[in-house]
Order: sequence, then structure tokens, then C-alpha cells
Amino acid sequence: MRRFVVDALVGSVMALSTAHADPIKVVAAENVYGDIARQIGGANVAVTSVLINPNQDPHEFEPSASTARGIAEARVVIYNGADYDPWAAKLLRASKSASRESIEVSSLIHKKSGDNPHVWYDTAAVSALAETLAARFTKLDPEHGADYATHLAAFEASMRALRERIAALRKKYSGTAVTATEPIFDYMADTLGLKMRNGRFQLAVMNGTEPSATAIAGFEKDLRTRAVKVLLYNGQTSQALAERMRTIANQVGVPVVAITETQPPGLTYQEWMLAQLDALDRALGGR
Repeated sequence: MRRFVVDALVGSVMALSTAHADPIKVVAAENVYGDIARQIGGANVAVTSVLINPNQDPHEFEPSASTARGIAEARVVIYNGADYDPWAAKLLRASKSASRESIEVSSLIHKKSGDNPHVWYDTAAVSALAETLAARFTKLDPEHGADYATHLAAFEASMRALRERIAALRKKYSGTAVTATEPIFDYMADTLGLKMRNGRFQLAVMNGTEPSATAIAGFEKDLRTRAVKVLLYNGQTSQALAERMRTIANQVGVPVVAITETQPPGLTYQEWMLAQLDALDRALGGR
């Protein structure tokens, strides 16, 4: 009997130890946030990202039963908010859990419904998310708190390199007029000091509505007169008007720079941003 009790206690301790060693389950609505969670959590987290295909329009996504189950079972859920991924908020409400941590990234920089939802192009939002993740992971797994602090410091060190690149481009191109098919890049464009044109056209395309004839004509004029130095084009959508503007830009020699909403596979957030900034620098510099 005594040996049985001892064996049972040892088994219980081993079970608790194994459970404690299990990584924190994280579900990120967008893979950019999943990447940041991996950078902060390291081997102590198991991350699943929902939107991962850079060829898919995120606005047309419909969650599956497996997506709903993943969110229900997660310890941490990260989603964009600001009406970008309403399905995520709906699934969180459908499977309420007092033990689950949810992070709405847009709210970290005080953005809400009606604001531009593409907040990952704002480095302040990304750094705020990294800091929030380090705190939440430490709360759920205090034993590895030092790991999360170390990873956060490394993340911020790499973000300094990105911010230095942004500052250098701002010095070169501040005040330069550019345009875009959608307002995806707006936060970064503002940080770079670029003068973004044709905002009404971009909002209409993003919202799936028809831009006014005046907005269309103004966009075409900017391209044909080369009043803008670059066209930023979202290759993840198949809007006929956006494609028309890209065609005109190619015809008249306005450089076209591809901008995506979904982080490409094989790149970290920092690498993705730097690659797009390099492409923009080449285009604006006439290379």
C-alpha cells in the first residue's frame, strides 16, 4: 500500500511536470503576428497562424471548424481588430474562456472600427505587441520569464535596424508624391514622410465599392502626367480597377512596387518589411 501511494505521487508529479513543460498554444489570426509570437516565445510556444497564403485576399476569408476549434483550445489568441478580421472576434465570443489571453493588436495603438486596419505597417504597433506577448507569456509561464525577456530584447534590437532604415529613407524621400491601389501601406508611408494621393479611390477598392468617376479620373491623371513617383500595388486582390491602374503605370513608366497584406513564407517580419523598403527605395531612386 505504501509503495502504491509513493508510485502514485511520483506519477502525479511527473504528469504535472510534463503538463507544465508543454508549450503555450498560440493562435494568430494573421501570420505576421504568429511570427512575432514565435520570436518572443521561442521553443516555449506552439504557434498556429490562420491567414498564411500571400495569394489569398484576407477580406474574403471564411473560418473553418478547425479554425474555431484551434481558437477554443488556445491559451493565447492574437488578432488584428479594427474590422479587419471580424471572424476572430466572433469565434472568441463563441468560446469564452477565463484562462485564455486574447490580444487585439489595433487596440494597442488605440485604433478602432473605421480606422485603417493595416496596423502591422506601424512599427509602434508591432513593438507594442512584442512587449505585450512577453508579459502574457510570462504570466502563463513564469518559469521561462527570463527567456521571454531575452527574446524581447533581441526583437527590439532587430527593430532598431528597421527603424534606422526607415529614418534613412525618410531623409531621402520625405515629401515625395506616391499613390496606391489600396491603403495598405499608409502607416509606413506616413512614417517615411511620403505624400500619399488618391485616398478616396483606395478606400473604395478596400471596401469593395466602386470609386467615383472623379476619383478614377484623378488617379489616371496622376499616373499619365507622372505626378506620382511610384504606384504601390496590392497583389493579393483581383480588383479590375486596381489592375487597370497598374497597367497604365506600366505603360507610362511609373514604377510599380508590390505590397502584400500577408507575410510571405520564409521571412521574418523584419525581413519582410526591409525587403519592401528596399524595393521602394529602388523604385523611387530610379533603379
